[in-house]
Amino acid sequence: MTLPPSKPNHLEPSQLGTKEYWDNLYITELSNHALDPTDEGTIWFDDSAAEDKVLSFLQKKIAEEQILGTSISKSNCSFLDLGTGNGHFLFALREGEEDGEDEEEGEGNGWAGRMLGVDYSERSVEFAKRIAGDKGYGEGSEKEVEFRKWDIMTEDPSGVVLSGANEKGWDVVLDKGTFDAISLSEEKDAQGRRICEGYKERVVPLVREGGILLVTSCNWTEEELEKWFAGGELEILGRIEYRSFSFGGKKGQTISSVCFRKIGSP
Repeated sequence: MTLPPSKPNHLEPSQLGTKEYWDNLYITELSNHALDPTDEGTIWFDDSAAEDKVLSFLQKKIAEEQILGTSISKSNCSFLDLGTGNGHFLFALREGEEDGEDEEEGEGNGWAGRMLGVDYSERSVEFAKRIAGDKGYGEGSEKEVEFRKWDIMTEDPSGVVLSGANEKGWDVVLDKGTFDAISLSEEKDAQGRRICEGYKERVVPLVREGGILLVTSCNWTEEELEKWFAGGELEILGRIEYRSFSFGGKKGQTISSVCFRKIGSP
């Protein structure tokens, strides 16, 4: 019998694993935005062009290869963004690629399905909603991007899944450094485990059968992400290539993105 791969060693706890750190960060970003409305805060993993690479990956896999089935396209694909921060990636999805190559019948080339960004920092959600309003994606708008305060590790998932069109889960669940932050927390669960141990069991129910979970990390390698997430209901669907470097005879990437599919019919 083949045993499942053991999980990687834990990371040393850090301030980046605390809610206080993120609240303080978004208090600062809210203040900066109030002084200069063009200041929309930090773009996640910007130095690796992660946002553009993930957008291209989703375009290829969903719009072109139709991995979510022929009934799911850019017009109706749903996205749940875990640890949304300032919401920048969801806005990028709405806006689409700048070159307009995929534009159809003058309707634009952005993703038009339901989008919800969640974060355990109330200040993050306040900031994201403020920017959404500035961009015309605020509550009640035709292209609304929703934001909600929600803690994946402690709160009931029914608030983000078991409602409306997403009662069976989301087509795409995005994690852009959220697992990183949780891995840096020293908190423990009721079983005495570091809380990152229970992250997978919290995130899987958010993805519909046949849907995908896309995890991007600067703390874990591709192989380590696979050990954390692959197996059970999740299978590896693909990886995103980033600029690589060599050190000590080994080759690596500054960040890693691995896409997992929840086993089941699309």
